Amino acid sequence: MILARVVGTVVSSHKSEKIEGIKFLLLEKIDPITMKGKGDFVVSMDSVGAGTGEVVFYVSGSSARFTNVTEGRPTDSAVIAIVDFIEKDGVYTFQKNS
Repeated sequence: MILARVVGTVVSSHKSEKIEGIKFLLLEKIDPITMKGKGDFVVSMDSVGAGTGEVVFYVSGSSARFTNVTEGRPTDSAVIAIVDFIEKDGVYTFQKNS
């Protein structure tokens, strides 16, 4: 699983039938200690209802096709969780509602 922040959405009006109705998110990988973006972006299918600004876990490769939303769909990236907090060595580096 990879940590990222949702920085936007991607819209495509012409697409394969297998991905119709799917929400696409633009993610930027983040450093979990500083919470700063790494300038490394990926487009990912949303399987949890994430929104812009939220910190998420995403998976890539064949693991991306194991959610109810992405099963049987052509994808190699799926958001699978919205992060509530990140703690390292007893210190919170991120808390969703603060």
